[in-house]
Amino acid sequence: MTPGRYALVAVVAFAAALAAVLLARTWLAPQPRVESQVHALLHEKLDLDPAQQARIQQLEDSFATRREALEAEMRADNQRMARAIQTEHGYGPQVAAAVDRTHHVMGQLQKETLQHIFAMRDVLRPDQAAQFDAAIVKALTQPAR
Repeated sequence: MTPGRYALVAVVAFAAALAAVLLARTWLAPQPRVESQVHALLHEKLDLDPAQQARIQQLEDSFATRREALEAEMRADNQRMARAIQTEHGYGPQVAAAVDRTHHVMGQLQKETLQHIFAMRDVLRPDQAAQFDAAIVKALTQPAR
């Protein structure tokens, strides 16, 4: 194979790897739309009493710290993935490991987000919880815009 062909293969492999990462990010990353809908429901429509508001604020503050830490891990994983792509110029073992690590952290964020949602739900009265459940289901099943 000529040097030009090697370069072409490397560029195509790099583009495919980058496209796979972006696609995975789109499918696996939590949608901010759901968080916004839940936040609006909690603070604007459920008529929370002061004790509920205080407890939910505590939960939100605590989760915000944890979410920021996981998002920082994902950014670091992206940097490792970029270095692996630069080194391997294709889908080699370093790139595969970086992808696996990124997926692990994304999955952890999704799990902790759900735990956070259920913790907030536990603060609600039964009538509020029913509205909350309906909003969560709707937010998670709406077609992407």
